Amino acid sequence: MKSRALLSCLAIVLAACKPSKDALAEKAAESVAVTSPAKSGKPQVLVANYPLQYFAQRIAGDAVDVRFLAPKDEDPAFWQPDEAAISAFQGADLILMIGATYSKWADKVTLPESKVIDTASAFANNFIEVRDATTHSHGPGGEHSHNGTAFTTWIDFKQAILQVRAVSEALVKLVPAAKDAVEKNADSLKDELDALDERMSAVSRRLVNQPLVASHPVYHYLARRYGMNLQSVLWEPDTVLDDKHLADLNGILAGHRARWMIWEGEPTKENVEKLAALGLQSVVFDPCGNVPESGDFMTVMQANVSALEKAFP
Repeated sequence: MKSRALLSCLAIVLAACKPSKDALAEKAAESVAVTSPAKSGKPQVLVANYPLQYFAQRIAGDAVDVRFLAPKDEDPAFWQPDEAAISAFQGADLILMIGATYSKWADKVTLPESKVIDTASAFANNFIEVRDATTHSHGPGGEHSHNGTAFTTWIDFKQAILQVRAVSEALVKLVPAAKDAVEKNADSLKDELDALDERMSAVSRRLVNQPLVASHPVYHYLARRYGMNLQSVLWEPDTVLDDKHLADLNGILAGHRARWMIWEGEPTKENVEKLAALGLQSVVFDPCGNVPESGDFMTVMQANVSALEKAFP
């Protein structure tokens, strides 16, 4: 009797610990929603980062399914996809990559070459090489450095236009029946990027190589295109600035008399106040590598340019 009672108790405990079929099905559905192709029957386009997602969706409209798999809290340039995500890339009809060594993971897996488009190939000869960058970490992606090829190609708006052209050409081949709409949408997007480039060029003429500091070393192509005299630290917008941070900054300011710092995101009030005490004002230029909290790629870039126009009237 004791043995039978013990077995009954054990069965109850195991049943309580075991997830229900409904719970398992829900979890599986969540996983499928993230990594498996949609059941729409449309061609599947996988992208390396949010700007490419925006370009592809803006150009193709409803003709394709565009999928960007990196989590919102990670920098896509340093994201390490899991096996399911890699499988999704391998099964895609088209893979749009930034190029410029952006997706570090892609060198370690096999992707179907015929489906991979390096959207930066048209200006590969003009990539900027970064040396002696410090290893650091932020977010869940672990330690990394910005040594090698600078990869935020799209914040030079002329380069972004070339990437839009590469996306457009690839989509025309993928969905030839949508050729007219794809080309029309691409032209509209190029016109908007041209307008941003003209506004930034006007700002650059007012900067006249004025010394600037950036919170993070991601503005190489922006600085080159628009003549910015820029040096960088390695801070996040919510970094708690201690004596070492400020000493490092003062070391830069000793020979680089900047009065403005460019941030990737909105800095904390405390950071703004500490910089103001050193004679530095703050302005945000968000590279928008991942999905923004509000708006889209174009509204973020318009806000970036507007902020610089206000800072340098």
